[in-house]
Order: sequence, then structure tokens, then C-alpha cells
Amino acid sequence: MEQLKRKIEEEGTVLSEEVLKVDSFLNHQIDPELMLAVGEEFSSLFQGEGVTKIVTIESSGIAPAVMAGLKLGVPVVFARKRQSLTLTDNLLTASVYSFTKKTESTIAISAGHLSEDDNVLVIDDFLANGQAAKGLVSIVEQAGAKVCGIGIVIEKSFQHGRKELDELGIRVESLARIASLKGGKVTFLQEVRS
Repeated sequence: MEQLKRKIEEEGTVLSEEVLKVDSFLNHQIDPELMLAVGEEFSSLFQGEGVTKIVTIESSGIAPAVMAGLKLGVPVVFARKRQSLTLTDNLLTASVYSFTKKTESTIAISAGHLSEDDNVLVIDDFLANGQAAKGLVSIVEQAGAKVCGIGIVIEKSFQHGRKELDELGIRVESLARIASLKGGKVTFLQEVRS
């Protein structure tokens, strides 16, 4: 997705060979027009999959997921990372390790928001080690629902997350695939779509 790649090149900051900061448009301040375009792209990629729900994780996955939900006409459910007074019973949970925060947390979704009739699209902001997406897939499967695909806004292809998700046998679509952050420069993976 060229618009997203341009935004990464113009506003992204390479903090190390493994960390890209995109807080000016994705995971702190949000660019609504870009997120609408991201939602439209996910909608286009997954429109034939019969999606009934979108599942994401708080907080950076919410904006792209909501825009995709708007375009697909389906509800969006987000997994909470923190305990809530209103989210206590009948929970579907998974343990997720955050690469950037270097912490492990338990994510949770109320079982009442997913059913075995759901065909779920998982959306997340970044794919690095694959743990967040795998945790969301686990929660969807605990509900007896089907995962029809995983949509990633930015993938760090030089890390092992894609391999982890490919092993699940689930279709993964990333809108921007980064091959390298070496030398303080973002290099994108060149892809040919059929």
C-alpha cells in the first residue's frame, strides 16, 4: 500500500535495527484519513471471506480494525490487556509477549462477543514476533469461531512473526512489509501480487 509506505518513510523514526517508531500516525497520534485507506484496503483484501467480526488488541489495533469494520459492515471486538471491573466473567484469554514493551500480559475478550458461527478477521498494527496475532487466534478458536485471515498494517519481515503465523495455515496480508531497518533506513520488501 503505497500511501502507507510513504507515511512510514516521511514520518517513521528508526530507533534501532529492530524498532520503528510510528507514533505520529498509527500508535499514539492517529491519521484518520490514512486509517480509512487502511480499512478500505483490508476490506478489499478480505471482502470475499464472509467476515462476520473483526478481532484486534488494544490499543493500536483499534483504529485500523474499526475502519475495516466500517467498510466490511461488521462489529469490531478488541482484546483488553488490563483487568476491568466490567470484564470479569466468562472470559476467553491468552498470554501475549510484547516485543517492544518486553512484558507478558494476559489479553481477554468476553465470550459473549464471539460464537461458533463467527468468521473472524484478526487485525493488528505490527507483526514482529507474531505473539499478539497468535494470542488473538487462540481466543477466536476458544470461542469455536473460525479465523478467515489476519491483516497486519506493518510487518517487520526480518523477524520471525510471519513464519509463526504461516505455520498456523491462516492467510496473512500485510500492507507494508519491511525488509530491514539497518543504517537507520526503512527498506521495504518488494512483493509481486497475483
